[in-house]
Amino acid sequence: MNLASEPLAFEFFRQGLAASLLVGALCGMLGVYIVLRRMSYIGHGLSHSVFGGAVIGYVASLNFYLAAGIWGFLSALAINATARSRRIGADAAIGIVTTASFAIGVALISKTRSFTRNFEAALFGNILGVTPLDLLVVALVTLAVATFILLFYKQLLFLTFDPEVAPIYGVRVGLVDSLFALAMAATIVASINVVGVTLIAATLVIPSTTARLLTDSFGRMIVISTLIGALAGGLGMYVSYWLDVSSGATIVLLEAALFVVVLLAVSIAGRRPRWVEEPR
Repeated sequence: MNLASEPLAFEFFRQGLAASLLVGALCGMLGVYIVLRRMSYIGHGLSHSVFGGAVIGYVASLNFYLAAGIWGFLSALAINATARSRRIGADAAIGIVTTASFAIGVALISKTRSFTRNFEAALFGNILGVTPLDLLVVALVTLAVATFILLFYKQLLFLTFDPEVAPIYGVRVGLVDSLFALAMAATIVASINVVGVTLIAATLVIPSTTARLLTDSFGRMIVISTLIGALAGGLGMYVSYWLDVSSGATIVLLEAALFVVVLLAVSIAGRRPRWVEEPR
């Protein structure tokens, strides 16, 4: 066996590899909108909010994905509603909602000390412990988010670059924002077991930021970011296996390394990418 085929002999590695490819592509794809809409902090905050929902779900004997997903979706809606207030900034709204949710989870863990689910894995990721159910959830969420982006491509483009003008062109801002919040919550919930709560924000932000350095086209940026995420996910699995280190951390470090390389290359070449193309 060579270095590439040896890990594939293990079922846990094959499942982990599939999950990392899907999660990398999923986060890279949705991350473009998160970065361009200057919502990077939301990705970080929602991951902590989802953790609180997961703990609540366990205490209430609810399905992990259902409880975490609903809680994350409601948190995203609460952030949007709070941020619309002129007296409260978006960053403050995110901080209030997400840290309160995370604190609820921590308080419940300290109160109830017998958990069958490994919440340390939820914090830091445990890709080698991915189950067939986890893999199915990731695949379904990836398909659903890709479908959402294809169906609402123009509407999302308007909301990304000119949210004030979007309603004039018939964009149903409330509906699209709600669906986008649902997509973010589903993405974070599906990614928890792969990269963990503490690293999800990086997988959402780094590939899309790197892609933005490489192209001025919005469409190409989505494609490049998706490919970077998937490539880092797959390669990160192999590197983590060879070096015996955390898979989630390895994936993020590879994405960060690629970002630094691209940034240096762009700086040396003297190229300053224009703002990606706006809707016409």
